[in-house]
Amino acid sequence: MSNRDSTPQPVVEVKTYTCGIVGPSNAMLGPVADGGTLRVGTPPGCWGPMITPKFQGGHEVSQPVAVAGAEVGDAVALKLRHMVVTSLATSSGVMSFVDGRYLGDPFVAKLCPNCGTVSPPSHIEGIGDNAVHCDVCGAEVNAFRFTNGYVIVLDQDSGVSLTVGQEVADQLAAKALEYARLPEAAEQHSILSLARSDIAGLAAHMQPFLGNIGTTPSRDLPDSHNAGDFGAFLVDAPHQYAMSQEALDQHKTDGHMDTNSVRAGAILICPVKVPGAGVYLGDMHAQQGNGEVAGHATDVAGFTELDVQVIKGLTLDGPILLQRPDDLPPMARPMSPEQRAAVERLARRYGQKTIERNGPITFIGSGRTLNDATHNGVDRAAKVTGLSPDEILNRATITGSIEISRLPGVVRVTFLCPMDILDRLGLGALVREQYGLSD
Repeated sequence: MSNRDSTPQPVVEVKTYTCGIVGPSNAMLGPVADGGTLRVGTPPGCWGPMITPKFQGGHEVSQPVAVAGAEVGDAVALKLRHMVVTSLATSSGVMSFVDGRYLGDPFVAKLCPNCGTVSPPSHIEGIGDNAVHCDVCGAEVNAFRFTNGYVIVLDQDSGVSLTVGQEVADQLAAKALEYARLPEAAEQHSILSLARSDIAGLAAHMQPFLGNIGTTPSRDLPDSHNAGDFGAFLVDAPHQYAMSQEALDQHKTDGHMDTNSVRAGAILICPVKVPGAGVYLGDMHAQQGNGEVAGHATDVAGFTELDVQVIKGLTLDGPILLQRPDDLPPMARPMSPEQRAAVERLARRYGQKTIERNGPITFIGSGRTLNDATHNGVDRAAKVTGLSPDEILNRATITGSIEISRLPGVVRVTFLCPMDILDRLGLGALVREQYGLSD
């Protein structure tokens, strides 16, 4: 449902969330004007929603916003202007499931082992692994455990963080909501309540980014499963969000990327699969290397400001990313004037008449495995650009890279693409602006 026929607004602020589900059933805010701005505060993703049994997805993303003029078959560019972490502390780690406390998928269909209630309301009693209790019968009901976990305190101003020992973790857990800084409308429990502290005294850089951002799928599905790898758990699942592989491929928009270069200064270009696009965001991380190899990173509350731009007629299956220049893999970074001059001398030396004008572009691929995700990213790039898959592979090899965004199956396929192709797609101006290209 959307109110996109109302007057477009230059700025839309979002402070409400969808309790784990993305799809057409969510009413849209806005519409925001083409060229307008979204200002969005988001709760943490992953662990907080995971230990909150009523959630039917692994995140708590923002209520979607309609974009004026965005129709099915278009694309929407999200220009990330500003991003800040608001949590003072969080907790994360490697997970395991508790048997008997879910139906097929503990992210989607949690189950009270005592009274049998599916997705029961719950509350926090005390701290530690046994802190989450069913409102219906009072039994301990958390479907997840840490196999190795940590509590980490954050200093947004200086860009550093530090894991803490058990005594400090217990103190933070006693005031979990105060340190988590959950938005007022958030409904999740704070993961700080579990106070798991296996790593103490480890300092880490902060570099916030959004792990789940994009446009509304054309069918309701759990927000954490809006990708080819996590989405695979929906195929023939024993709960209400089950679907076929064909339906998943058709409806998802791959918003759940966990790609650490989706941060302030980047431009994310997303498919429009429902009228108005329905832009949503969430799952901010305070930091993460290439590949969310632990299964989870440092989920935090945060604030993001971004501008939107409709790109008419650019039909996409999944996202395209224009990374910050300093996030590009080295082989994809545009050459300096001195390097261009050297290339021109090299061309003259060997009699090469033309030198391609090009710019960097990154296609997101997802699938059950990293190999599947790589094939998906290459195929998407070939379909959109008109280049052959083999040429994409060659270009990614000598002018780009294929990088892991998440295990088990999200990757970035980056390469230098001819400018005439980018212009034909309606992306040339964005690429020139992003990378300071003159032609």
